[in-house]
Amino acid sequence: MKYYEIEEVKSYKELLTRSVKLYKDQPVFRFKVEKNKKGEKPNIKDITYGEFNDEVTYLGTKLNNLELSNNRIGVIAKDRYEWLSVYMSTIIGDKIIVPIDKGLPNNEIISLCQRSSVEVIFFENKYKDVMKKIKDEKLSNIKYFINFDGGDEEFIDYNDFVSEGEKIFDSGDKSYLDIEANTEEMRLMIFTSGTTSKSKAVMLSQSNILSDLMDINRLIKFNERESTLALLPFHHTLQAILNLLMFYIGGSICFCDGLKYIQQNLCEYEITLFIGVPLIIESIYKRIMKEVDKQGKTKLVKNMRYITDVLDRLHIHIKKKIFKSIHDALGGHVRIIVSGAASIEPKLLKEFESLGFTVYQGYGLTETSPVIAVENDFYHDKKGSVGKPLPCVDVKIIDQDEKGVGEIISKGPNNMIGYYENEEATKECIDEEGYFHTGDLGYIEDGYLFITGRKKNVIVQKNGKNIYPEELETLIDHLPGVKQSLIYGKPTLDNDLDIAVKIVYNKEEMKEIIGYEPKEKDIHDYMKKKIKDINDNMPIYKHIRDIIVTEEDMILTTTGKVKRHEEIAKILGKWTLCKFF
Repeated sequence: MKYYEIEEVKSYKELLTRSVKLYKDQPVFRFKVEKNKKGEKPNIKDITYGEFNDEVTYLGTKLNNLELSNNRIGVIAKDRYEWLSVYMSTIIGDKIIVPIDKGLPNNEIISLCQRSSVEVIFFENKYKDVMKKIKDEKLSNIKYFINFDGGDEEFIDYNDFVSEGEKIFDSGDKSYLDIEANTEEMRLMIFTSGTTSKSKAVMLSQSNILSDLMDINRLIKFNERESTLALLPFHHTLQAILNLLMFYIGGSICFCDGLKYIQQNLCEYEITLFIGVPLIIESIYKRIMKEVDKQGKTKLVKNMRYITDVLDRLHIHIKKKIFKSIHDALGGHVRIIVSGAASIEPKLLKEFESLGFTVYQGYGLTETSPVIAVENDFYHDKKGSVGKPLPCVDVKIIDQDEKGVGEIISKGPNNMIGYYENEEATKECIDEEGYFHTGDLGYIEDGYLFITGRKKNVIVQKNGKNIYPEELETLIDHLPGVKQSLIYGKPTLDNDLDIAVKIVYNKEEMKEIIGYEPKEKDIHDYMKKKIKDINDNMPIYKHIRDIIVTEEDMILTTTGKVKRHEEIAKILGKWTLCKFF
């Protein structure tokens, strides 16, 4: 297997020490002090690696001086640099970080604080009410409540907390610098999103995460001028590995003003490395092509794509010059786009690449720290695959059907320690040989891994035929006007399952497609025709028999995945479906 030679780091402490040594005066974080009005130059604040290291040291020193029994530190807030200060100081200080999903309702936040037994919690103003409830009603073991946005009689001010650590450090207490954390023990307790069941707490070590980080750098060449836009929430493991990647290469983490401002932020921060979920990547592509269409250049772009593809095969690479205006619309500096957290339509990847962008797709889970496989500089010629497994990861396909599709299992130093206080669940997914059973279905072709669906999502009909919902959803999601889709099995009177779909449409797009303000029946008829077109190209057992069309969003996780089982339960309990095919 081809890969780059790299300088390995074995611990978070070594990682940050190396970053400060090499990149001390370079910006590690960039964010706006205040939102700028359209046309105004943004007021951007930079925090250097040296400044960040100081804050981590002072924060860690203060945490090290608290009277704690289990050293578990919780954090819940939107993406902000202080979040990462807490994250790094905790792990370097041989404590356990518990990132809490910022999108959870209050009752779940309370539950996770209880289940994780955190003794210190860092939060922002948005969570003052739930923190007050936890404190006043003594609902958890939390002893210290620290507010990023300022203190009062109830809570400790974050800046004061850091300043106290600085005073302790300056007085001569350098014990924090002497801590050598055990890199094999649990240092991260990360709760899964719970899309199919109650969330489980994944136990990860420094070695788990860093093995993944090193492998990624062996496969993709980055440089210290990279800048990335933080789009996923920091509690998400994919964003966590991206943050650590920036530390390793000396890049900059820039903070997004919101989903509506992604394109603007790409330009303002001159982003070079863009990592996002398929929904965001597709949205950006649609916006670009919509602008191309408005300018009457759709046919021109199509023709030039064909010409430049031919030239590419002759090793004449001029796409970035030919499609400069499209690259400029994304700031003109985007080098690499990586799609993660869910599968993406191969056609979309191909269309992006035909415009001169390098696009990689990856695959993994929280339990695998998170990356198992990724397209990369060396292996990038099988569209539709998620690339080859990382150098340190072994992947197998078990229980294969006649097409070679089976469950994906993986083994490597990135596999989690296990599920916290859940030995039964750990044994269910990690076998005696150390392979993690992902629950995902796929196949391997020429060493490349292809994902076909989720084992638990497979619809099995009476005739023994298996239908993979993701296969049909990919086709439907690519239809104009479709925002989300969900394929599920609808029980029939003869105890079989019909294939049904729920489609969430984009009202503005539907208005453009139909040419006037459409009524619900107009949209239903349009979608019905499109589904029929899909059916015409499918074997009969895969035909979609029922359809729901709605503007109402489905139940989603905070990273945009449909909570499939909750949504299906809602549909079958609420809707009366009419057979129409």
